[in-house]
Amino acid sequence: MREVLIWLNDQLLRMQWLSDLVTLLVRDGFGLDPTSQVGGSIHFFIYDVIKIFILLSVLIFSISYVQSYFPPERTRRILGQREGLGANVIAALLGTITPFCSCSSIPLFIGFTSAGLPLAVTFSFLISSPLVDLASVILLASIFNWSIALAYVAIGLVLAVLGGTLIGRLKLEDQVEGFVYQSPVSDHDNDGAISRRERVSYAAEQVIEIVHRVWLYVLIGVGIGAAIHNWIPETFISALLGQDKWWSVLVATIVGVPMYADIFGTLPIAEALVQKGVGLGTALTFMMAVTALSLPSMIMLKRVVKLPLLIVFIGIVTVGIILIGYTFNATAHLFV
Repeated sequence: MREVLIWLNDQLLRMQWLSDLVTLLVRDGFGLDPTSQVGGSIHFFIYDVIKIFILLSVLIFSISYVQSYFPPERTRRILGQREGLGANVIAALLGTITPFCSCSSIPLFIGFTSAGLPLAVTFSFLISSPLVDLASVILLASIFNWSIALAYVAIGLVLAVLGGTLIGRLKLEDQVEGFVYQSPVSDHDNDGAISRRERVSYAAEQVIEIVHRVWLYVLIGVGIGAAIHNWIPETFISALLGQDKWWSVLVATIVGVPMYADIFGTLPIAEALVQKGVGLGTALTFMMAVTALSLPSMIMLKRVVKLPLLIVFIGIVTVGIILIGYTFNATAHLFV
């Protein structure tokens, strides 16, 4: 049974068959050595792009079909029935079935806040939604392994719950812009009127929309990953971000924040960094900083919250991400 599971993981998630086909293409079609810098870069780029888009399309379709049962109004009602830490946990878990970037999560944040949900709940959702989703779990498993993927999800959910809880304890409701509380909220939930055909259509539309939104970031991310993997000397990367460098997690956070990319675009970069000897925690810190604290999403969030609340949010998430990075670096041997 174990051998069967390993085979399925290699062929379905890691797509070893695709890697073999791309190797043949590079060697026989392009006349290049797949182990050379040029041939290796082309192999890395073609293989990762095709693999990510295949997995992304299948996963987004499946997740969106499930998500069709949880429109914003229904999600809001589910959250409204919970209180305290339980509500934060539910909010973080619901965030995992919304495969969107942080900018796309902000309209839902406005809807939840205007509906009277506590800030603790809305911020747990806001942290979880871009940081942890079901698609990223599968993609992480396809690039690294299941233990790393599940550990990433668990720690991301903990950060979302604790971050939201702490913001709630600080009583910063007056730091939300006034118009947010005045936004109209619909109580209509047409879940029962949606047929299976409509759900399939909705899921297909989500695949097209999300792929259209992230394709450029995926290409850029894979391109950077190919360059790191095949052209940047390992000694240089180790000197800057090596596992023995205490500042590597801080540098990864600082570099990641100004960027704007989906987690699907950052995964190939993280993969290449780890293969070059960068600590697992450092690579995951970079991913988290890009997805949860990107500069464009912070600019958008500033439109709906006042500066003190924005600073608190950034501070809590930044400290959490840094601690997670150091924790993963110290315990990486448990996941490989």
